[in-house]
Amino acid sequence: MEQRYKQGYFLQWIIGIGDLIILNSLFFLIYKEMDVSYTRYIAPNLREVILLLNFCYFFALYIVPIKLHEAVVFLDKIVQRSFSLITIQTFLFATCLLFLNVGTTLSTFIVVYYIATIICFSVWRVLVRVFVKVYRRKGYGAKNIIIVGAGKNGMELYRVIKNDLSYGFNVLGFFDDNELLKDILPNYLGKIEDMEVFVSDNEVDEIYCTIPGNNSEKISDLLSFAEKNMIRFYIIPEFYRNIKKSMILEIMDSIPLLSIRNEPLQSLHNRVAKRAFDIIFSFMVLITVYPIIYIVVGILIKLNSPGPILFKQKRTGIYGHEFECYKFRTMKINKEADTIQAVKNDPRTTKIGSFLRRTNLDEFPQFVNVLLGDMSVVGPRPHMLKHTELYSKLIDKYMVRHLVKPGITGWAQIMGYRGETRTLEQMEGRVKRDVWYIENWSFFLDLKIIFVTVINMFKGEKNAY
Repeated sequence: MEQRYKQGYFLQWIIGIGDLIILNSLFFLIYKEMDVSYTRYIAPNLREVILLLNFCYFFALYIVPIKLHEAVVFLDKIVQRSFSLITIQTFLFATCLLFLNVGTTLSTFIVVYYIATIICFSVWRVLVRVFVKVYRRKGYGAKNIIIVGAGKNGMELYRVIKNDLSYGFNVLGFFDDNELLKDILPNYLGKIEDMEVFVSDNEVDEIYCTIPGNNSEKISDLLSFAEKNMIRFYIIPEFYRNIKKSMILEIMDSIPLLSIRNEPLQSLHNRVAKRAFDIIFSFMVLITVYPIIYIVVGILIKLNSPGPILFKQKRTGIYGHEFECYKFRTMKINKEADTIQAVKNDPRTTKIGSFLRRTNLDEFPQFVNVLLGDMSVVGPRPHMLKHTELYSKLIDKYMVRHLVKPGITGWAQIMGYRGETRTLEQMEGRVKRDVWYIENWSFFLDLKIIFVTVINMFKGEKNAY
């Protein structure tokens, strides 16, 4: 057991040493390649600057610790954490240089170093994670675990672990009081009362308890035994099968509270960061490209069909509040605009309207909605009031998508759920991805969605008509 945990610590040391090698190597590489007019400010204080560089890394590492050794780590989170770590480290480093009276003269050096370090760090840490997964798939460094309870939850846990050996677990077997499972389970080890003897004779790192919660006394005994033997103990709640999602544990005094949904945008600093980005981004769009697009598209719309350039429609916003959403008009004036969505080869759609929809250009006026605070650049797409009324009755989690501001583009849209929803399954797929976005929001994710949306604008989208 001790050896396996030492391997985890050893891996963290290897990653840390690799980080320091990259930080210092890039510093000296850029230092030598930069113009002498910049480096001459560093030369007299080179030793102090190097010490500050490494000190700032360790301070940033305290805020954003290494987590590559954990069982589940997603690649986009690795890049996101690398971005956060280097941003904090560079900010601290630049601040310290100001006290040496060289910070203001090294702005170019710091920017080049910052960008290069983010790229190299992200690549290095992704490669380390890939190596860890390959290493574990070969069976090295796996933790020995036992599962207490062979019900549906226990079998589901076993299936998940066996399907992906990169989690780094070796299931020794099951303990369950139902002896009839002996001929069904792949590795039945005995009744729950036999577990103590088994643990005494074998190396067990972790115990996973999946027995029903009404056996509280038995669970308490198992927990006490695990702690006495320095074995980590995990409980899988039986209601998890009804709420198949990550849950967040909070504490009110001494009472544990399980929240069924993680919402990063509940945090004030995340909301402020997202709103600040919305204001800056939409303002830049509205004062640069939007006036040109408005004039060109406006003329084409007027030439194609009589009516206004902009189309205004009541849509459902955050917490179910209605707001007036702006778009470039893509249809001929019709009475069904607020009740019937556009379909393929819709006779109401004009020629220029079809082009605007395929390229997302019809959504550009919504940057005004973003600036006004009704929408965000990224978020679940706002639906017509009639659709909200209809689908809120048919889909359980439909209204959850309104816990955040609607967006001009969103996770569901870049995943292919854009345009007409012909079936209930299509709308359920869209809602599922909208809820996923709410639970997994990050600034990095928003940037990714914007980037893919821009690429799709040039490619054109077959589902937009």
